[in-house]
Amino acid sequence: MSNESAQRMMLGDVEVIRVVEWQGPFVPARDLVPDSPAEVWKDNEEELAPDHWEPDSDRAVMALQTWVLRSAGRTVLVDTGVGNGRERPGSPQFHQWQGDFLGQLARAGVRPQDVDVVVNTHVHGDHVGWNTVAAQGEWAPAFPNAQYLIPAADDFHFGPGNAYAKGLREDDRLIYEDSIAPVHRAGQSLLWDGAHRIDENLTLESAPGHTPGSSVLRLASGTDRAVFVGDLLHSPVQILGPGCNSCFCMDAQQAEASRRRVLQRAADERELVVPAHFGGTGAVEVRRDGDGFALARWAAYGQE
Repeated sequence: MSNESAQRMMLGDVEVIRVVEWQGPFVPARDLVPDSPAEVWKDNEEELAPDHWEPDSDRAVMALQTWVLRSAGRTVLVDTGVGNGRERPGSPQFHQWQGDFLGQLARAGVRPQDVDVVVNTHVHGDHVGWNTVAAQGEWAPAFPNAQYLIPAADDFHFGPGNAYAKGLREDDRLIYEDSIAPVHRAGQSLLWDGAHRIDENLTLESAPGHTPGSSVLRLASGTDRAVFVGDLLHSPVQILGPGCNSCFCMDAQQAEASRRRVLQRAADERELVVPAHFGGTGAVEVRRDGDGFALARWAAYGQE
């Protein structure tokens, strides 16, 4: 199942290109968001189905995608998916994945040598995989002219200095060694903490909890605003119930605090919320609803 597409829109002076490698039913809904009551899904079926939930199978619908931003004369990638041919014994759905990501980028008008900046919102396998490609039996940066922006807290947590996340998962060591370490060896990485300005339109900010270094990327150009939130959100039910973490969040209390903070600002400043894995059109405006939040307008793209 590839369901590949590339979609475009303009936010101020920044072109946003959504490259979807895969989209479809993934895991049971409450396996993905364990704290979400069944009633939240059922009561909001009209908004969730079919783009975010498959009621008949009770499976969450998700996407594997990368966001390409053309900003201030440069090309920026936000997250790089799973990558081909990776050993991921702990993640059967991604083990030895084979996709056409670089072909999709090319069809969207992006060649590897044209990429100036790669943003890894956090160091999980489905966000850093295409950082590298196999070259002469070794892993090498897929984007030879790019600077890779990696959260310092994640680099430490998942790296050898912390015994690859304390050695609890073999996948963490494999991910770091095939997708992060080669970028360091090539001298193309920049570790950052707190905040990092990419250009006059784009700024990275820490939003920890999902991982120690989880981050969001804010876009502000003209009157348009957006926030690329990585894995702060896996499903719209986490907007309807921001206290609900995904099964992948490492620090539940911190993840919830980051989610509420980001959603509050998004609602107040009318930022388009752009998660890493939403299906459908992939991005949505939110509004305050009492002490919580509600879904407002979904993004509109021109399909290629």
